[in-house]
Amino acid sequence: MLETGTKAPNFTLKNQNGENISLEDLKGKKIILYFYPKDNTMGCTKQAVAYSEHIEDFSELGYEIIGVSKDSVASHKNFETKQNLKITLLSDTEKSVIEAFDIWKEKKLYGKVSMGVIRTTYIIDEKGIITFANDKVKAATDAEYMLSVLKNA
Repeated sequence: MLETGTKAPNFTLKNQNGENISLEDLKGKKIILYFYPKDNTMGCTKQAVAYSEHIEDFSELGYEIIGVSKDSVASHKNFETKQNLKITLLSDTEKSVIEAFDIWKEKKLYGKVSMGVIRTTYIIDEKGIITFANDKVKAATDAEYMLSVLKNA
């Protein structure tokens, strides 16, 4: 995980509509950038739906919500449509951004060890600096937690 105060690595990835989105193009905007393991799974769905439900709250505070996983553009489009999501989803099939943000790690699940995305949420300011980083994310309550962090900052 990248630390608070670090400049967020620049990237360009395709969103759920196949459009290129670059962190450099988002300079001047405040961003909640969250990384999640897989579209249409229970925890990831709860997280994305909660961010979508609170999109107005984040917008009022000046934040855009961007989710990143290694799923394909087509998978993201399906996820967006099926769950009526209102957030941007970026496809990192090569794991280049996931690795740049240092969240591709060894995981243990039911005694089995494998490599995977550690669910992580970053707040990035208008200058591209990480002002908050959390790798102890609870999927179901991440959106509410991030709102409380922003309101109490």
